[in-house]
Amino acid sequence: MAQESAPAPATAPPAAEGAAAPATGHAETGAAPAEAATHTEVGHGGEHKGPFPPFDTHTFPSQIFWFIICFGVLYILMKRVIAPRIGSIVEGRAERIANDIAEAQRLRTSSDAALAAYEKSLTEARGSAQKIAQTATDAAKTAADKRRVEIEADVAAKLAEAETRIGDIKSKALADVGAIAEEAASAVVEALIGQQPASDEVKAAVAAVATK
Repeated sequence: MAQESAPAPATAPPAAEGAAAPATGHAETGAAPAEAATHTEVGHGGEHKGPFPPFDTHTFPSQIFWFIICFGVLYILMKRVIAPRIGSIVEGRAERIANDIAEAQRLRTSSDAALAAYEKSLTEARGSAQKIAQTATDAAKTAADKRRVEIEADVAAKLAEAETRIGDIKSKALADVGAIAEEAASAVVEALIGQQPASDEVKAAVAAVATK
């Protein structure tokens, strides 16, 4: 706009404005910077009416370039730093879980073996206890039978001895009874006839009565 307004004085007659040309040219020259400043301010204000920078087609190549660089850096970082660390963490946890499962399986196997051994020892103990009880019962029964036989034999011996003693006592008592009977018969006869009978006759009479 400043360049278009400058040639206007050249169209005026040179003779009429010969002396005033310098002043007019100076005045219009002074007005040109003001218009240029206004144009500049208007131009700066008009830049904000352009497209949003990320959607500006003139910046697409640089945006794609930096996108590729950032993506490559992120990819390398993921591949060489983050992914290995995550993989090591996952592998460590998987190994720990596998070890825990193996340890649990080992403990379960050990507990099953211990339980089987306990049940076996319990069965053996029960069988041994039954054998011991049966052996003790048989031994007690044998001892009781032996003791019973010994007691019966002792009782039989004592009964035989008692019967022998009773027989002896009976024989002695019978003998004493015969003597007493002889004495009584001798006394009765003496009291009846006034004289003592012969002892042989008295014994014969008592024996005859005893045999009846």
